[in-house]
Amino acid sequence: MNDLTLPLAGLSSVGGKSVIARFDGGMLSSNSGVLALAEVEKRLRVAERLARCIDDPRCPDQVIHSVADMIGFRMKMIAAGYEDGNDANRLRCDPIFKMAQDALPSGRDLASQSTMCRLENLPGVRELVVMGPCDGRPLLLFLPPGSEADRARH
Repeated sequence: MNDLTLPLAGLSSVGGKSVIARFDGGMLSSNSGVLALAEVEKRLRVAERLARCIDDPRCPDQVIHSVADMIGFRMKMIAAGYEDGNDANRLRCDPIFKMAQDALPSGRDLASQSTMCRLENLPGVRELVVMGPCDGRPLLLFLPPGSEADRARH
């Protein structure tokens, strides 16, 4: 029997109160602040503007995740404290991250870690220069250490 609504029995009471654990919470996330960030990003269109600076060499009829979608996902990951691209594999299924990317929680998953890695290595020096300064500071969101652009920068 796979009834996920059955309580987990045998937990010790705490402070005289019984503890009941249930597994019927549905799709949960602890990243709700990402939705507020998504609203700001929609108004400023940062991901879209950055994506226009990058030539996408992929075959258009085989593209699942646009460069703008991947940049938006990566920006939100970083803003939520997930600096490591490896977190994409876990967060790609997160219902809040999906909603922040205009996808239904029950819809297709977001970009995987390997896809995000390709994105991070996609912009060359020329694209990074075009992305250029933002308020006098370089906007180098996607410059992983050791990448071609990072080596050219030094």
